[in-house]
Amino acid sequence: MTAAETTEDRTGTIPTNLRLLLVLEEVAKAGIPVTPTDVNAEIGLPKATIHRLFATLEAEGFLQREMDGRSYTIAERLKRMSANVLSSAHIRTARYAVLNALAEEIGETCNISIPDSDAMIYLERVETKWPLRIQLPVGTQVPFYCTASGKMYLSTLSDVELDCYLDAAHLEARTRRTITDRAKLRKALQDTRKRGYSQDDEEFMEGMIALAVPVSDDRSRLLATLSFHAPTQRLTLKGALAHLGPLRAAADKLSRLAA
Repeated sequence: MTAAETTEDRTGTIPTNLRLLLVLEEVAKAGIPVTPTDVNAEIGLPKATIHRLFATLEAEGFLQREMDGRSYTIAERLKRMSANVLSSAHIRTARYAVLNALAEEIGETCNISIPDSDAMIYLERVETKWPLRIQLPVGTQVPFYCTASGKMYLSTLSDVELDCYLDAAHLEARTRRTITDRAKLRKALQDTRKRGYSQDDEEFMEGMIALAVPVSDDRSRLLATLSFHAPTQRLTLKGALAHLGPLRAAADKLSRLAA
């Protein structure tokens, strides 16, 4: 069988209304910018068809073209759709149960956050029962560079991606402890990458500490972060580290839910 016949045979088995979904699936699975040719090696559509599908997905805001002009990555509309899928009723019920159990065990406010283009967004939250609490409701956007969840996400970037972020980011001092020196922040993120958790030592808000760990997919890629924060009047950063075990165990449960 010739290559042309093989492609024609594979094309005939893929319904037209499934092709866009298969393209999105392959782009999401790759986790890095990919070209139409890369994706088509898995799908096997005519060259004109695969380029037309990519053009449609770019025009509708699901994919965006990279600076090289050839490769594509996930765009805002697909990110929003992914967040909505993660918030579907059955998954959310189980996810909330895990988060609620963690908040009960730790005794502090626990959060699930996802990365957006320039900030972390709180997707789910269970408040502490203590009257003294810090209000950061679901939907709140917080910076990458000075929050536990944001620094956890930044630590998973490649060195090239991280350098690009640090070169372009406006590192505004939110408190006297905010790390605004790029070299020091890079070192802190490298430390985070090695130990597998991140911390916020009053860097985002005076009087608040936080810890975060990754929630990963079956390829060990970060999907979201699981974190808790507390006022320093009640818990020191050193004291917070005693809760790292339960935090990681809960993140493992959330990772299995997302698998």
